[in-house]
Amino acid sequence: MGLSRFQLFFQPLVVFFEQIGSVTFLPARIQYIPIMLKIQPQEFEPPEELRDSIKCFWYTRRDFGELPSSFEVVPDGYAEIIFYFGSACSISYNGGLQSLPSPFMVGLLNQPVLFYTKNRLEILGIRCFPWTVFDLLGLPSGKDRVRIFEHPIAQLQSTLDECIHADRIDEAVAQLNRYFLHVGSRIATDSMLSKAGVAMREANGTLPVNQVAAAAHATVRTLERKFRQSSGHTVKDVSGLMRFEQVRNRLWLNPDSNIAGLAHELGYTDQSHLSREFKRYSGTTPAAFARKAKKQAVNIDFVAFVQA
Repeated sequence: MGLSRFQLFFQPLVVFFEQIGSVTFLPARIQYIPIMLKIQPQEFEPPEELRDSIKCFWYTRRDFGELPSSFEVVPDGYAEIIFYFGSACSISYNGGLQSLPSPFMVGLLNQPVLFYTKNRLEILGIRCFPWTVFDLLGLPSGKDRVRIFEHPIAQLQSTLDECIHADRIDEAVAQLNRYFLHVGSRIATDSMLSKAGVAMREANGTLPVNQVAAAAHATVRTLERKFRQSSGHTVKDVSGLMRFEQVRNRLWLNPDSNIAGLAHELGYTDQSHLSREFKRYSGTTPAAFARKAKKQAVNIDFVAFVQA
């Protein structure tokens, strides 16, 4: 399985301490954290009936310490419904902090988003395809990076909290499975979007729009219209994020990867094109990102990196 934006942050990593008392690493920047726990994120495959809509369920936890901390979540090609437990979680908004309810949604991002929390934070996420998440929730599509919404799914919070508190993660995931199986039974799957999504994922976002349309047995115009209606974004938007995610994961797991080779393999015009797109989504260059990942890999005595 791949690394989601939240899971990439929650992977156990080396911490670099500065004299001012902050800690910095990529892809997240954390302030005032004295220690990091070696916690391996858990992923759970959905039942077959949900696999056209949900990529996976996942759980992870982190102890931040008593002082306020911040972390960045970087873009990828998915939308996620996030339940959280323990400490409060906020987002940087209009120069201040906006408290987030549980659950909330993280849609497709075009740049990193900064979150704030402290003490123990546990997350149970539903990683969805961007063209299915709004239908699953019965909400209008949009380009919100982080969406606060009122929805019956919030009634699961107390039940899930009990499961998480008792360390019954499998039971919490089973609750989500039952909920979405019930919801999914009332939602007609759009075969055109499903076929388009499969083609895009198999090609890691490298297919041009006309080839995605051909795989979905649709015209470009019809596919784009349905994509906008279902996800709030174009096929090109989502494909671009899928490609970025591939580059990000390759560099994270293998910092010595040849960037020019990745550009060719993933359909970028050239290395400069890849670098521009990477910086657009992450705020840093692929070379700088790789250097940070390599520094952390060298300090293996302090961490154990495990791919989810």
